[in-house]
Amino acid sequence: MGHAGYAKRGRPDILCAAISALTIGTINSLEELAGEKLNVTHNEETGFLKCVFESVLQDKSGFLMDSMVFALENISREYGEKYLQIKFEEV
Repeated sequence: MGHAGYAKRGRPDILCAAISALTIGTINSLEELAGEKLNVTHNEETGFLKCVFESVLQDKSGFLMDSMVFALENISREYGEKYLQIKFEEV
């Protein structure tokens, strides 16, 4: 939740851009390629992004989510949890 804070003052935050590309790309793929119905909330100022699925995921959607999580976990390991923390919440 929020911007990564990786960039030095006045420079673009490449870590934030990478995370945004992964998450937004996955959401777009879930909607357009897998046909999932999603409720997406975001705030560009804070970097907040929340995605709620309206039904149980299809197998191909689960694969897309696993791929995104795999990539985000790799980023977190590479750059440190100072910049990216991953939390899972099942409801």
